[in-house]
Amino acid sequence: MQTEGIIMTGPGAIGLGVLGLKAPAEGSVVVDIHQSAISTGTEKLLWSGEMPTFPGMGYPLVPGYEAVGEVMETTPGATYKVGDRVFVPGADCYTDARGLFGAAARRIVTPSDRLVRIDRDFGARGALLALAATARHAIAGLRTDLPDLIVGHGAFGRLLARLTVAAGGTPTVWETQADRRGGAIGYDVIDPATDTRRDYATIYDASGNETLLDDLIGRLAKGGEIVLAGFYPRPVNFAYPPAFMREARFRISAEWTRDDLIATRDLVEAGILSLDDLITHSRPASDATAAYEQAFSAPDCLKMILDWEHHA
Repeated sequence: MQTEGIIMTGPGAIGLGVLGLKAPAEGSVVVDIHQSAISTGTEKLLWSGEMPTFPGMGYPLVPGYEAVGEVMETTPGATYKVGDRVFVPGADCYTDARGLFGAAARRIVTPSDRLVRIDRDFGARGALLALAATARHAIAGLRTDLPDLIVGHGAFGRLLARLTVAAGGTPTVWETQADRRGGAIGYDVIDPATDTRRDYATIYDASGNETLLDDLIGRLAKGGEIVLAGFYPRPVNFAYPPAFMREARFRISAEWTRDDLIATRDLVEAGILSLDDLITHSRPASDATAAYEQAFSAPDCLKMILDWEHHA
């Protein structure tokens, strides 16, 4: 089998190409992708060449871990049936490229136990499930407190804020870009330059900007915690004396687990968590190169969707 997919051959080199697909193994399914989302975190680091080396890293690669599609073919032992709508967190199914993370393609092959069934009414919003599950993982992990302050009002910061409000919290959100301060329901979004508070008990950084840490430490209450919820390609450093004086605590929140995906899906289906108004841009997969450049450079782009369903 073959498929069209997004191929990144090196930093800054990305486009649509034809890829060979591995044959489905027992327990696997074939999924036609309808929509895939572009990550402005990890995928941007792969595109810019800033991604630190880790196992499985290398070019050429197929990016994408935020996709929704329909099961088209099953094998014995698979847990889904043809026609099921599913969230696809990635796929390593290509004969001539690495699947890192592998869901940005017209068709993929994957073990069925990696997928999560979703309601058809999710539409393209289903592609946001991984980002929402990452936000849920940060808030619902071990020994966690709800954020008083969230840094960043992009798609991830908004999901953190929505989950906090749903859990009974009232966070403040910092956003330096004026055109990203809209869309808040149940919380305030402010310019950090206007904030005089220095007693935040829990600060969640959703910006991925490692240069902010000293400023955030200065905003903590005694014994306060900073949660590094973004991804930081460069070393994270901070001045020790101010952190010492506040007895600051630091926590790193990693990516979602399957339990987070399922719990987040259930929150959306129950109407507790909204995925509305987070997808701001959509392009056909044939416009992939321009779509990635826009997703990574346009301040008004919260989340870019690639449309494979209507791609000719």
